[in-house]
Amino acid sequence: METVIKNVVFDIGNVVVRWSPEDIICMTFGKTRLHSELVESVFHSEIWLDLNKGLMTEAETKLRYQKALNLSQDDCERLFHYIKHSLIPVYNSVALIERVKKAGYKVYALTDNVHEIVDFLKSTYQFWPLFEGTIVSADLGVLKPQPAIYDALLTQFSLTASETVFIDDMAPNVAGAKAMGIEAIQFTDAKQCESALKTFGLKF
Repeated sequence: METVIKNVVFDIGNVVVRWSPEDIICMTFGKTRLHSELVESVFHSEIWLDLNKGLMTEAETKLRYQKALNLSQDDCERLFHYIKHSLIPVYNSVALIERVKKAGYKVYALTDNVHEIVDFLKSTYQFWPLFEGTIVSADLGVLKPQPAIYDALLTQFSLTASETVFIDDMAPNVAGAKAMGIEAIQFTDAKQCESALKTFGLKF
């Protein structure tokens, strides 16, 4: 007998809101020959990972960036301004969540994210209350695709893996979910995601 999907879990960055480190660096520092190096040193650093794991606050992160990258206080204030204000909704994604929820499926969020960014999203947009529950990396100290973050999702909300589908834009995170027995979709856009969900038998 085919398993029926009951739970739909959404990543946030590049699924619900846009996430573009390259554009953030460009807006913060202008078009510089060090553009790619700055993307790497800001967003692929231990500092950024520690922030996403909830090991330090945004204020502490700014100080670490100032010391490690020789940035000014103003550089860091501008950086985090653009980190937050570049998070604009992905076209039709919130409408997709609303339709899935209205059809009777449970919807959740699973995101590598920062406390202060989550607070910004909650205060700026209306989509967060749509989720039955959320798993945020900064609350757990672990990141996708570590098995522990998917296990926390299943355990905390008493979900059955085979009844759950996870949507993420990153292939390793999709693979991580599948390794835990969760169905998964690699997100391109809302239309593609809707079609993929319907291949799992969802009706909405």
